[in-house]
Amino acid sequence: MARPRFIWKKTCDTCRKYKKQLDAWGVDYDGREINAEPLSADELDALIGARPVKPFLNPRNAVYRERNLKDATPDKATAVALIAEHNNLLKRPVLIVDDAMVIGNDLKAAAALLGKRI
Repeated sequence: MARPRFIWKKTCDTCRKYKKQLDAWGVDYDGREINAEPLSADELDALIGARPVKPFLNPRNAVYRERNLKDATPDKATAVALIAEHNNLLKRPVLIVDDAMVIGNDLKAAAALLGKRI
């Protein structure tokens, strides 16, 4: 297993809870706090890859609601540009292990991915 990557936001309660759990499990990960170091459009494009865009969009974000992204999911290029401009539009946290990924508040899936118990 490659070293996990963890994308999070320090002012997000869910992200802090998730980070605390990763630390309690003793997971050695590369962390990236998106306010301190936002993801570039190229990085977002690579992160999303060939996956559907919708799971990467944060429905609690104002841009999501203003643009009615619930009913009108943007194509990948548009989503990447929007998230690059509004980093809080990225649903978080994001845990990446090899080719697998857990997006959002799903510690059970993270535990399974990391071979840990909750």
